[in-house]
Amino acid sequence: MAAFFKNICLIAFVFAFAGAYAQIDVQFKRSAFPDDPNGLKKAKQDIRAGDSRIKKQNDFEKAIPYYLEAWEFNPNNAALNYTIGSAYWETAEKQKALSFFEKATTLNENVAKYLYLKLGQARHLNYKFESAIEAFNRYLRLNPKLSVEEKSAVNKRVTECRYGMELIQDTVRVEIVNLGENVNTEYAEYNPMIVSDGSKLLFTARRKYIGNPIEPRDGKPCEDVWYADKGEDGEWEKSRKFGSPINTKRHDAVSGMSPDGQELFVYKAVDKKGGDIFYSKLKGEKWSKPEPMPEVINSEYHESKASMSYDGKTLYLVSRRPDDNFGVRDIFVSTMDAALQWSAPQNLGSVINTEYDEEGVFIHPDGRTLYFCSKGHNSMGGFDIFRSVKDSSGNWSTPENLGYPINTPGDEAFWAIASDGRHAYISSVRPDGFGDYDIYEVIFPEPESIDEIQQIDVRLTLFNGFVKDVKTLEPLEAKIEIVDNETNEQIAVLSSNQASGKFIVNLPAGKNYGLSVSKDGYMFHSENFNIKDDAKFQQITREILLQPIEVGTRIVLRNIFFDYDKATLRSESTGELSKVLKILDDNPNMKIEISGHTDNRGSLEYNTKLSRSRAKAVVDYLIEKGIDTERLSYEGYAFTQPISDNDTDEGRQMNRRVEFEVLEND
Repeated sequence: MAAFFKNICLIAFVFAFAGAYAQIDVQFKRSAFPDDPNGLKKAKQDIRAGDSRIKKQNDFEKAIPYYLEAWEFNPNNAALNYTIGSAYWETAEKQKALSFFEKATTLNENVAKYLYLKLGQARHLNYKFESAIEAFNRYLRLNPKLSVEEKSAVNKRVTECRYGMELIQDTVRVEIVNLGENVNTEYAEYNPMIVSDGSKLLFTARRKYIGNPIEPRDGKPCEDVWYADKGEDGEWEKSRKFGSPINTKRHDAVSGMSPDGQELFVYKAVDKKGGDIFYSKLKGEKWSKPEPMPEVINSEYHESKASMSYDGKTLYLVSRRPDDNFGVRDIFVSTMDAALQWSAPQNLGSVINTEYDEEGVFIHPDGRTLYFCSKGHNSMGGFDIFRSVKDSSGNWSTPENLGYPINTPGDEAFWAIASDGRHAYISSVRPDGFGDYDIYEVIFPEPESIDEIQQIDVRLTLFNGFVKDVKTLEPLEAKIEIVDNETNEQIAVLSSNQASGKFIVNLPAGKNYGLSVSKDGYMFHSENFNIKDDAKFQQITREILLQPIEVGTRIVLRNIFFDYDKATLRSESTGELSKVLKILDDNPNMKIEISGHTDNRGSLEYNTKLSRSRAKAVVDYLIEKGIDTERLSYEGYAFTQPISDNDTDEGRQMNRRVEFEVLEND
């Protein structure tokens, strides 16, 4: 009998011990809180208030404080923990959902059908990949009658967790910096666009201010386009909102921007379709009224994002048009023909597009590197940022995940990168953020290995500066024409800004470029960029001073080429010579001298003869094209008029030149 009572006591002790630590699902009933009826009443009121904020306003952020008040009174109710976790999951603070879902499972794992699915999602977001997989598998076991589509969605989550475990093992060496309070606020800032020289940032924001209406579907302010300039100290200045006509009382968002920042694509809400892409151009300091892109671009379906190539002749866009789509949203490409008309967009194909969504397309100014966001490929969760490179045959490489910590288990849905390939911008929700989506700068440090060189391999020359009047130094709006000297094909035509004279030109490696800057009433200015295929990124900044057409004005013709040690004009000179012909045709009374110059290698006699013969070759070409002989003269000055030092290769190259001088212009 003594042994019997001893065992009974032991069992009682075990149950008492277990009870002290067991998680009991405590209901909001009077029997559970007999000593605090007022507290129970208020907790129920708080729960109803939270439910009302969601049901009537779809505002989860405002509902959460009410739920938390009730939770403080009773933290051991499975349904309330599940509700709080679900509410947090609908906000920018998704990470906070995890602890509440975990608590709910310990209290009552049957409290909701989707508990283990949401628990898996929350663990996934918090980098708990292995336990997330366990939760997803448990959800599948508890719900054997799920549809094929539902099972596939859960299995994709499992696959994303496995990719996540792989990607975080090979961390990318980057610095990710929040752009700070001058750009980011408690509201959502996203979809950054950068002028290719890194001087200006455009983005979309949903900030609350007087006059900005609330979107009833999510209870948040409407979208507007904002911008920030980079100061001389390298820091971003206080962001400012675009005024009319870019922003309206409806949704207005950045859709894309030309690399030089002079052309803007804006997404605008359109009835029935949801949204289209509009186009605006900067004239001085004012943007034109955005006009819808042609119907061939804006289909009857939804178009959201656009990215223009460096030459303005290719447009990449995101569209929901169902024909030829691999998923809901795919990336398409359209090209501009000689008549300045856009072609019907073509799907980029299965190498780029997947059965899942693609978004945030961005073509680098090198014309061959495509960045985009996708939920497919080897995403580690939500949208990840990928990169694909186009080869000489026009084929895109298999997209490469940019890796962790650029990508996270959450959404990285937008990406823009400057010409140098070392400064990129993303929008993301991260622990050091100001609240909702913030904009971050991704800084690639100097490479330490061949792999890192490939990671940021940019073969591009960025040429920028200002066009001014040589006498007044007033900025000029000038025409900038870029020609492939070898084919005499016009690559691009753009303008310097009317108000500032600023221009930005991106020149991908692998071509001999002729660049001319011209304006009515002025002599044109020319530059030559012969860029090898493997040339790395370089940035050249110049002030271009245009000279009014008057007697004594002299310019260097930098795109006149001769065979080595000969006076035979090469075909690459055609583009430059056409500029000379035009200025002579526009000024029929102009008389000019064409002069040849050399470096100081060789004798004066030999170089005088060579330089004179080369000047004569230019004059002969102009005569052949119809210019009166009486208007033309030529001379060879050998090395008697140097414009640079003859002690360096660069200096000697500058001295080897052909010049154009105005003798008369009545």
